[in-house]
Amino acid sequence: MRSKDNFEREIKFQGVELEKLRERLLDLEAERVGPPAFEDNWILDRGDELLSGGKILRLRTDAGRARLTLKGPMQFEGNIKVRQEFEVVIEDAEEARALLEGLGYHVVRRYQKMREEWHLGGVTIALDHTPIGDFAEFEGDGAETVAKRCGFDPDKAEKRSYLRLYEDYLKKHPDAPPEMVFRQ
Repeated sequence: MRSKDNFEREIKFQGVELEKLRERLLDLEAERVGPPAFEDNWILDRGDELLSGGKILRLRTDAGRARLTLKGPMQFEGNIKVRQEFEVVIEDAEEARALLEGLGYHVVRRYQKMREEWHLGGVTIALDHTPIGDFAEFEGDGAETVAKRCGFDPDKAEKRSYLRLYEDYLKKHPDAPPEMVFRQ
């Protein structure tokens, strides 16, 4: 959930017991947005011009929707990751990808996850099941407070993006697929 100034504020935790977190969210009377949905994410770049500057251009499909997102370089305010973020809904993901490729952008990374979203106050809580484990992301103003209420220690937050996490995973598991995707 972005603020009015188009900045995303989030804190992420690795190795989460998703069922336990669901129970805690129910205890806190959080609202479940919907069932888990499969996400496919394509990161596009043109000659490393975006990634080298800490920016990400992502095309995401999930639950019949598609969105194009540009994220700025990440900064930290304490334990909270802060990035400027612009996002638009896309009617046709394949057509958008073709347009971007026509402009010289190409898919350079891909990652998938099953995401289940909840809301508590102004915070969105994402329960993410990925090929490399389970994570929870708390996003919005008050993310750190809600994370604490759910039993997480903000000092143990995961600072890396899913892209960086998978790069590090590949170093330890060289036989893993080159992209963070569920095996077919």
